[in-house]
Amino acid sequence: MSSDTIPLIEALIHRLIDTHVKSVCVGAFITAVISDHCGLSSTLREPCREDVMPGVRDAGSLCGIKVKALAEYVRSKNQLEASIGMAAINSALPVPTIGIISRNASDLILQRGKNRRVAVIGHFPFVSSLEQITEKLMVFEKRIREGDIASERIPELLPEADVVAMSGTTLINHTFEDIRRYIRKDAYVIMLGPSTPLTPLVFKHGVDALSGTIVVDEEALLAGVSQGATFRQLKGKDLVVLSRR
Repeated sequence: MSSDTIPLIEALIHRLIDTHVKSVCVGAFITAVISDHCGLSSTLREPCREDVMPGVRDAGSLCGIKVKALAEYVRSKNQLEASIGMAAINSALPVPTIGIISRNASDLILQRGKNRRVAVIGHFPFVSSLEQITEKLMVFEKRIREGDIASERIPELLPEADVVAMSGTTLINHTFEDIRRYIRKDAYVIMLGPSTPLTPLVFKHGVDALSGTIVVDEEALLAGVSQGATFRQLKGKDLVVLSRR
């Protein structure tokens, strides 16, 4: 069975370097796991009430287990557990040595989206700058802000897009496989954000470019995560792009 016929999460877990987990740090906005290296994800969670979200399985005992076991948390319906699982995956994927460049996601989307129909799945800070240069801009969100489109309309409207920018959190909330069904074959697809797995394996699943993060200073980054830093506030990271072509 070829890797593009199985779910992307399955393919990613199969590809992991199965070392031991050294550290898990769940921040308000970002989650970090250290195993082979430091991997990140966005922190998703339901309202912080014990009757709504029961917490994380085996919290306090996750260090020292095999990273593949922690990566399995990404399948959880508990979004906090799934966030930890995604960071675990990103901590144990082999680091690309060829084709990766320092670049911001917004620059790539501005370049590819000029005078074209662009869909953004997830509300990112750069969205306002896209309005000026695109033929049509569609921003799909579960939690709608002014100007956003409800994610329920993805099947209806996403096939119009020439360029699709989707958040790596689609792997955490388990919507990636469904969303990709509505993307045209000729559309240019970018996955972006701290949850994005930086591996060419993703290209076999309909994605053309990956805009993610490499941690270059673990101590500085973990200090920010543990103190409630947003992604923009985090030190010790490089923003990079890995492209199919």
